[in-house]
Amino acid sequence: MKPRDKATEQSIELRGSVWMTVGGENFGGPGRVTLLAQIAECGSITQAAKAMKMSYKAAWDAIDTMNNLAGEPLVERLAGGKGGGGTRLTHRGKQLVANFRIIEREHRRFVDQLSRQAEGITDDFLLIRRMNMKTSARNQFLGKVTQIRQGVVNDEIELEVAGGQKLIAIVTHESAGGLELAVGDEAFALIKASSIIIVTDDSDAKFSARNRLAGTISRLQPGAVNTEVVIELPGGGAVAAIVTNESSQALGLATGKPALAIFKASSVIVGVPA
Repeated sequence: MKPRDKATEQSIELRGSVWMTVGGENFGGPGRVTLLAQIAECGSITQAAKAMKMSYKAAWDAIDTMNNLAGEPLVERLAGGKGGGGTRLTHRGKQLVANFRIIEREHRRFVDQLSRQAEGITDDFLLIRRMNMKTSARNQFLGKVTQIRQGVVNDEIELEVAGGQKLIAIVTHESAGGLELAVGDEAFALIKASSIIIVTDDSDAKFSARNRLAGTISRLQPGAVNTEVVIELPGGGAVAAIVTNESSQALGLATGKPALAIFKASSVIVGVPA
């Protein structure tokens, strides 16, 4: 199953800018180089600053910084005369603008090529974003909202997760509205390991818990008092539960043994990507 995410409706493209540094100090990027180019075109700091929508002082501050880092002037003033003086780029300044444009063009070509080759970047971006989510809940499932049953106080949310299994969550009507949930949306289901009950034989048992995930025990981690039980689910998912050591022994839990994880719908916390 591949849940639909609103963000996947638009493709993601790679973009980037070139910046220059000298000895770890920021020399400049497209903005400062464009300022130099404007000075060459206008022959005036004042006019170049206006074209860049920056103050006269900010323009000169940027030029002074570039001059200092370059170790030689990139911009020079012309003495007043018939033309009233002005500002122009030195040979080094002109060379810098020309070379930066070449580097910037090649960089853009490289990024465009990388963007065309990066198939599936949207899915990877979303996966990285999900992996950055931090929560105290041991169990985190990504799913798709398949049904919403609205009530006066509470709403029942049905999620389809990996392997085609269904999870039911009960949330307040107000919370559901705040999450802006709709059928087809992607959502997270969070369940604490302490809320999971392990069952190894349910042939003659009936439970009020709505959620049941069947799988095979893949890992047991005994502690001083409790044991962590990890059940591998069809489709590649897993669910973890915390039971007492006494319960683990009474149930005869062992790696490779079939087991059922059950939990109440009210124990499921629903979240949506930011």
